[in-house]
Amino acid sequence: MATQLTAPALDAAKVRADFPILSQPQPEGRKSLVFLDSAASSQKPQAVIDAVDAFYREANSNIHRGVYHLSEVASGLYEGARETMAAYIGAADSREIVFVRNTTEAINLVANSWGRANLKPGDLILVTEMEHHSNLVPWHLIAEQTGARIEAVRLNRDLEFDMEHYYSLLAKQPKLVAVAHVQNSLGLINDVKKIAEHAHTVGAKVLVDAAQSAPHMALNVQELDVDFLALSGHKMVGPLGSGVLYGKFDILSAMPPYMGGGGMIRKVKVDSSTYADLPARFEAGTPAVADAVGLAAAARYLTGLGLDAIHAHETDLLNYALDQFAEIPNITVFGPTDRTHQNGVMSFEVDGIHPHDVAAILDEENVAVRAGHHCNQPLMERLGVIATTRASFYIYNTREDVDRLVAAVLRAKHVFGVD
Repeated sequence: MATQLTAPALDAAKVRADFPILSQPQPEGRKSLVFLDSAASSQKPQAVIDAVDAFYREANSNIHRGVYHLSEVASGLYEGARETMAAYIGAADSREIVFVRNTTEAINLVANSWGRANLKPGDLILVTEMEHHSNLVPWHLIAEQTGARIEAVRLNRDLEFDMEHYYSLLAKQPKLVAVAHVQNSLGLINDVKKIAEHAHTVGAKVLVDAAQSAPHMALNVQELDVDFLALSGHKMVGPLGSGVLYGKFDILSAMPPYMGGGGMIRKVKVDSSTYADLPARFEAGTPAVADAVGLAAAARYLTGLGLDAIHAHETDLLNYALDQFAEIPNITVFGPTDRTHQNGVMSFEVDGIHPHDVAAILDEENVAVRAGHHCNQPLMERLGVIATTRASFYIYNTREDVDRLVAAVLRAKHVFGVD
């Protein structure tokens, strides 16, 4: 029997009208677009497009360097964006916000700055077997350079973070715990507040990959009590090439620069330099000012919709999809047993059909999904598959989109003779 669902908390049809790419005409013979790949990169509303356009039309200038009016306007917009992002994630001080290109750059910054300064041979870095490659490879590189070692927290039989295994690894006194807030293939929501609380009892720092949570749920870094948090703007209706690293003020203040150049210095001599205070110390060179402005516009747009309403809407779509997929034979859906621990991401395998072939048939129906290992090769190994097909739901998706997805999957099964 289908799960009883509450009414959607967000008017997705109205939201959809804010996104030009979703209403543009399709080539002749092609159905309207159903975009179910927002976990990779979301579409952009007119408000964000307008904010970026207005910066280049009305305020384009380098920042923090000019005493003329236009430079001061641009500088104000950039620092205003920082304040917006601090409020969006509940940071205590806007100086705890460092603008970067994406989550990957944020994690590399922490690995190369904090990691080089604090990790020694034999020190333990804890990751999990569900991490995105961007929260694995930087630690591999820094471990090779510092002599640190890496161990991973397992998933339990319910495909959730194994707390008992975690406790046993904490007994080894790790220096850092790096974990995703929401897993990008399973949609698993990890209890990062609890994870951080236990990490801090052994003196470990905690880095949270919030790429898949920042677009979908309310965040408060002070309540979570994490030491670092990284997010990407392009997944939260913001511009490509925009992102944020949050770090506790005292920790960031003690970290050495990651990149050198203009803007991050206090005084430069031929043979030495001293460095600027936060956050300039970590923003060398001319920053992507327009992208930061666009990211702030994205944060305001999502805040206006309501992060709780967004999460409720995605949960409704996920449950609607899971109930329908449960009625289709020869399909395996991967995710936590407890749906309340899952965000709007659903990965699945159709028996006898490669995920890329499933995605290709869905594309013929103009249903855009992702197929592959999703930068989760250790997780795929844990699941016993080489790849999955992934549908990810967001603010502009509707139950009708789910119906289109189901119909397209049924067609793929028919095409490959696995009805």
